[in-house]
Amino acid sequence: MRHASNFFQLALLLSVWAVLPAFAQTASAPCNKSVYLTFDTGHMGVAEDIARVLNQQQVKVTFFAANETTKVGDGSLGEHWASWWRERAAEGHALASHTLDHVYWQRDLPGSGASATSELQASFQMRPSAGTQAGKSTAWTAQQYCQQIRAASQRLTQITGQATLPLYRAPGGKTSKALLQKAEQCGYRHVGWASAGFLGDELPSDRYPNAQLLNQALRTIRNGDILMAHLGIWSRQDPWAPAVLEPLLVGLKARGFCFKTLRDHPDYQGWIQAQSAGVNAAGVSSVR
Repeated sequence: MRHASNFFQLALLLSVWAVLPAFAQTASAPCNKSVYLTFDTGHMGVAEDIARVLNQQQVKVTFFAANETTKVGDGSLGEHWASWWRERAAEGHALASHTLDHVYWQRDLPGSGASATSELQASFQMRPSAGTQAGKSTAWTAQQYCQQIRAASQRLTQITGQATLPLYRAPGGKTSKALLQKAEQCGYRHVGWASAGFLGDELPSDRYPNAQLLNQALRTIRNGDILMAHLGIWSRQDPWAPAVLEPLLVGLKARGFCFKTLRDHPDYQGWIQAQSAGVNAAGVSSVR
């Protein structure tokens, strides 16, 4: 029964691939729509494959990085993966924070709202999934959270020599109004993703096979959408990348889409420029 299911998934994936050349021929006009592909870190087991596909397709993306546990090496921001990040920076991809220890917001604690008058009052229940406090739920101040965002950005800059974007993505996209407000006060604006931009690579592959995810993405992604996937998901048995990634890029190009980094997103350009100007005034290199 399992073999039959695998055969059906393969047949469906091949059928999608088969229509792409004809689809591409109908898209004679230059691209007139934009999408913003982003990747969060993960176990990094597919990182090399993703980099290869992006290079082959000449697509630039935005990476949100945390120092997560990896299949090989000392964490996704460790020395083992440092050369990988340097190569991506040199290729022109954009880099941003995913919090150093991949810290999940769980809830606001009393005194965390807009009326909080000090960093000590702005308290949140947080749970890192990496680092020395992995798996522990504790109360954090806004200052501690900002330090986590900043630490991942600083590590990326240390590795690559490239300034990161003044943006971040909270693990799981889990936030609150108070948390986002405090993050902006320390210089970082949050980036989520479009509903169609959830590419499904963290869903169980037995219920959400690659062919189904590819077909859904090609049907539903719209102009301006921010897309989100990962550099490896531990729980998914049939990896999403590169099986879905390459036909997805080809198919979206055929539909007239251009791929851009978040440097060019209209919702964030003004923020990036304002933060860059403030950083420059302090004598630090600007966002690339």
